[in-house]
Amino acid sequence: MNTIPLTTRGAEKLKEELHRLKTVERHAVIQAISEARAQGDLSENAEYEAAKDKQGFIEGRILDIEGKMAAAQIIDPANLQAEGRIVFGTTVDLEEESSGAKVTYQIVGDDEADLKHGLVSISSPIARALIGKEVGDVAEVRAPGGVKSYEVINVRYV
Repeated sequence: MNTIPLTTRGAEKLKEELHRLKTVERHAVIQAISEARAQGDLSENAEYEAAKDKQGFIEGRILDIEGKMAAAQIIDPANLQAEGRIVFGTTVDLEEESSGAKVTYQIVGDDEADLKHGLVSISSPIARALIGKEVGDVAEVRAPGGVKSYEVINVRYV
């Protein structure tokens, strides 16, 4: 089984979601199913069908999270000793060479990615282009909009 890299923050978020699914969501959907059953004929009961669908989604998500947690390699960026290189968990300040626009990204696991918050997936084109780079290096990113060049301004392990 392949390991799945997660930051400590990402692992905590998955644990919280798993706990919520098991302790709140699972019990709520069981209650909804039993209320729908009490209404009688299940063959034309939309509430029953919706509750069963939701139950299937919740149980599938629980299995998905448990599998990911079992295969997780949890990495604390604050404890990295990468000697200035960009690695998983690194927070990096970049400047786009053509426009001069500055951006900050942290390279995280696939489940943690949220571009609005500056969290890019390790499997994204920009993260793949940045891995191994150091301050002063230029990374060329092949994106759907064409090739963009970013200069590495700062590398932090936070």
